[in-house]
Amino acid sequence: MKSFFGIFSQHPSSVGESWGEHAATAWSFSWRLQLAAIAALIHAVLPFMFTKTASKIVAGLHDRMVVQRSKSASGDVHTG
Repeated sequence: MKSFFGIFSQHPSSVGESWGEHAATAWSFSWRLQLAAIAALIHAVLPFMFTKTASKIVAGLHDRMVVQRSKSASGDVHTG
């Protein structure tokens, strides 16, 4: 059985983050997803508004979560 604190750190460490870093990243994703949901809701009622907003937000989040993390894990991303 895992320790109580191990439960909180296992997943963040598996993606190369501390618990705090992971919490901040997840929080930022949450806000962006909420904005996408609001844009999509408005678009559903007023189809001429926010025609690409939700999809751009989701694509950007996908890039941050999957593409950039994959590049970082393989050593292809250089930050400076």
